[in-house]
Amino acid sequence: QVQLAESGGGSVQAGGSLKLSCRVSGYIGWWCELGWYRQTPGQEREMVSRISSGGTTYYADSVKGRFTISQDNTRGNLALQMDSLATEDTGVYYCSACGRVWGQGTQVSVSS
Repeated sequence: QVQLAESGGGSVQAGGSLKLSCRVSGYIGWWCELGWYRQTPGQEREMVSRISSGGTTYYADSVKGRFTISQDNTRGNLALQMDSLATEDTGVYYCSACGRVWGQGTQVSVSS
């Protein structure tokens, strides 16, 4: 059974940086993409970034050029480097495997 555990959220001023980490335990197949999603109150969860087993990356338009997703060779650790943070990036960030398994979420708060 796949389990995910996020860490690294926090509070930062606009223009600052944060790095989120996700520890992935259990078997994930080659077809399974790992990713980061975020949710704000009253809004649906939205995709921020995904990465395939082969390293192909996808980003939401709103974070392109500012966020970088990465995974280690074993796919046991997923990261999201977030630079030039804006207030609109505030939300709960979730690590995801295959779009079906979710971590508990970590809060990111960006103040102006």
